[in-house]
Amino acid sequence: MTENLTKETFLEKVFNFEKNKEWKFEGKRPAIIDFYADWCGPCKMIAPILEALSEEYKGEIDIYKIDTEAEQELSAAFAIRSIPSMLFCPVEGQPQMSNGALPKAELERIIADVLKVIK
Repeated sequence: MTENLTKETFLEKVFNFEKNKEWKFEGKRPAIIDFYADWCGPCKMIAPILEALSEEYKGEIDIYKIDTEAEQELSAAFAIRSIPSMLFCPVEGQPQMSNGALPKAELERIIADVLKVIK
């Protein structure tokens, strides 16, 4: 199941950008962070895909959602200019950002290639 993050839970579970200048992933498992808004059509299209992936990869990756309207400081910290935008966070290495609603097959490829989780 996807989990909504606030700035406080983001700092704890993903990246504490107030404390660290360099990227330091705080999570235990690779994560996908979906920056979305309730009024966004493509965001609504991708939501059930992310829910399905969260079930298929349960215990292997975490999928988080950030409401760009409610969490404007987080959106600004990651220079979110279009939604949906997704941040892919491997446990080791740098995160990668993707813009737009990606099909499930592409998300599965990114989970394998970037997050290093193979089904």
